[in-house]
Amino acid sequence: MLARQAAIAIENAKLYAQVNSAYQNVKSLNEQLQETNDELAVTLDYLKTTQQELIQSEKMAALGQLIAGIAHEINTPLGAIRSAVGSMTQALTQTLEQLPHFFRTISEEQTQHFLTLLSLALHKESSTTARERRSFRKTAIAYLQNHSIEDARKVADVLVDMGIYNGFNRLLPLLQDPFCLEMLNVAYDISGLKESTHIITDATERASKVVFALKTYAHQNSSGTMVQANLTDGIEAVLTLYHNQFKHGVTIQRQFAPLPTILCYPDELNQVWTNLIHNALQAMNNQGTLTLKVEEKHGQAVVAISDTGTGIPDEIRDKIFRPFFTTKPSGEGSGLGLDIVRKIIEKHNGRIEVESRPGHTTFSVWLPMYAKERVEE
Repeated sequence: MLARQAAIAIENAKLYAQVNSAYQNVKSLNEQLQETNDELAVTLDYLKTTQQELIQSEKMAALGQLIAGIAHEINTPLGAIRSAVGSMTQALTQTLEQLPHFFRTISEEQTQHFLTLLSLALHKESSTTARERRSFRKTAIAYLQNHSIEDARKVADVLVDMGIYNGFNRLLPLLQDPFCLEMLNVAYDISGLKESTHIITDATERASKVVFALKTYAHQNSSGTMVQANLTDGIEAVLTLYHNQFKHGVTIQRQFAPLPTILCYPDELNQVWTNLIHNALQAMNNQGTLTLKVEEKHGQAVVAISDTGTGIPDEIRDKIFRPFFTTKPSGEGSGLGLDIVRKIIEKHNGRIEVESRPGHTTFSVWLPMYAKERVEE
């Protein structure tokens, strides 16, 4: 009996030792697993931060390539404003000096004719082309000569410069007046003031549009949360920054269907549009047609960017989204552009498709219309 009890005690002691050893092993494994999880969490955070920095770096690199053209897009309207202000100052000085004497010189009837002329000049037609103005000038000269108006060519030049292309019958009494040229010149100076204000307004809007596009493009969402945004607005901002490269040889076709705002990371999507538009321009060597289409398909927002470039060879089409893959000469591309595009789209639970043949390539980005913010595990 004692021997049996001793044997059982020894067996229990062995089992206890095994259980305790197993427990210690499990405890050690749990601690190692916790350490591994902590390391993975730190690594994941680092990768997220690195990806964000890479996207921002890519944005700034693209902006650096565009900065000369952007500076031109800002300097041009600023130059127009400076010129218009100079013209306004000169015209205003002359007008203020001569108006009192002018109105003392002309009769009441001449004043009425003058005011009719001024009304036509201040309500001139919309902008016209140089060819249209030449045609209007010929018509004006013919009319003036048929009515025996002296200095017909000179008078026609002033009328066309003021934007008066018709309604000559209303002006006939003034045009036949010996004091005609003097009244035309005063009206020209006054109407020039309004023209200068139009130039300043237009130039200010153009400069403001570029500045707004820069602000929109360079913005970085520090909160890291999705926001409601309009896809078309982001595309237009990128197009504004590329405007200087479109001036010579590139035709832009917009096919934008009205879409509601979607929940997204707009600053990151702007990088998608930038990379795809930049690649399209390079594929066309800045000569061709760039088509941008925005529409809704099957409950998703689809942005399609097409070019008339050389196309993507079949043998590399499956490789273009790989990191560091590039067909550009050394130093002209990191090979990360389309990899970044793919990752941003995947972050939005979307997808990107490409169709290509010589003379036509389309990248289509599909994004959920009513996406919920992606929760990182």
